[in-house]
Amino acid sequence: MSRPLFMTLVLVGSVANFAVIGADVHAGETGPPSYTLDAVIDLALERNPAIAGATSVMEQSHGQQVAAGAYPNPNIGGYSGRGLLQDTGRAAIGNDPGTIKSITEYNVTVGQPIEWPAKRAARRRVAEAGVAGAGAGLEEARLNLIADVKLVFYQLLLAQRQSETAEQNLAMTKEVLRVVKVRVAAGEATPFEAMKANVEVLKANQALTRSRSAVRVTRVGVDTVTAGALGSTFVVKGDFESFRQGMDVNTLTTRAFERHPTLRRQWASVEQADHTVERERQARVPDVTVNAGYWREIGREAIGAGLSIPMPFWYQRQGEVATAMGTKHRAESEMLRTRNEIARAIQQDFQDAQTAAEQIDLFEKELLKQAQETLRIAQFSFQQGASGLLDVVDAQRVYRQTQLDYVQARFELSVALARLERATGGKL
Repeated sequence: MSRPLFMTLVLVGSVANFAVIGADVHAGETGPPSYTLDAVIDLALERNPAIAGATSVMEQSHGQQVAAGAYPNPNIGGYSGRGLLQDTGRAAIGNDPGTIKSITEYNVTVGQPIEWPAKRAARRRVAEAGVAGAGAGLEEARLNLIADVKLVFYQLLLAQRQSETAEQNLAMTKEVLRVVKVRVAAGEATPFEAMKANVEVLKANQALTRSRSAVRVTRVGVDTVTAGALGSTFVVKGDFESFRQGMDVNTLTTRAFERHPTLRRQWASVEQADHTVERERQARVPDVTVNAGYWREIGREAIGAGLSIPMPFWYQRQGEVATAMGTKHRAESEMLRTRNEIARAIQQDFQDAQTAAEQIDLFEKELLKQAQETLRIAQFSFQQGASGLLDVVDAQRVYRQTQLDYVQARFELSVALARLERATGGKL
């Protein structure tokens, strides 16, 4: 076997080995900790402050519900003092009145407000709607957080795949440079080819530096959604999502209108506002206060009872009722706007997912095969001496770029599906 043919076979073998892209990071090696998507989601749900904030709102709503069911407390009052009974007969003839009797006088009164039952019932319904809205708000926070985790997870996964490709490209170009130098030394190639191969190595090294920097930056985003639980030296492992056959945009929209936590939270706000209107209307009926008292004075001891009723002659809470009506109308319009935005988002995200799925199908059925066949022909032509060494490198570059575009399309599909899950209110 001639030496040029031997070197050609070495190069072809190197190209074939470095053409494999997409292996798991640090497979079979000891390295930084790796996390799956589910593990990152669990850490985010456990530590992200957005969940703690939504949980605190839930606790506040439960406290307001307890307060709404409380009965008004009674009012208790009283006073006490020394009383003197004087001789009024002596005072009439000009003498100083004398004290006949001294006694401790006191008075005790009790008042119990009695709330209008319809107003109390409306206030409790307001609180119950608030609890329902807080529960939906907690689900909404979980939904948004899971979607955010998926977006940054897939970004980091894409960056890792691109970094792996850059590493493979650098190793391949270094092997090409080595082979070219051997051929130049043997007089089978010109020094200019070695210069071109060296430029390829420099470009590949720059691409690797950029890809590693992108991995570090994207890793910070993933660590942020978990509130710093992952650290700065982790990797993620897994794969991108696949398009699920049988999905229908109309079915997804209907499902979203039925279950989306944002719509349920806003519907609870509408109910709460409606009950608030009823509460303000019922508040025009005054509360009755039942009073009772005991009086002990010199020469007198009495027990009494009575009622205290404020009369709404001049003002009957017209301002509070109008304010509650305005709040209700605003909540209704906000819910309608959200429905329209959800429907638009579902249409957009579903179309993006379909487009990405079509691109992936095109890559898998045609483009990847065509790029691989182009590389095979370039390798064969180089073996026959019909093309130069750098023609093989160009063919490899086309094949590698095709693979990168394929991975990018899979990333875009995963992102579109994650956004579609957020728009529909849960798993597809």
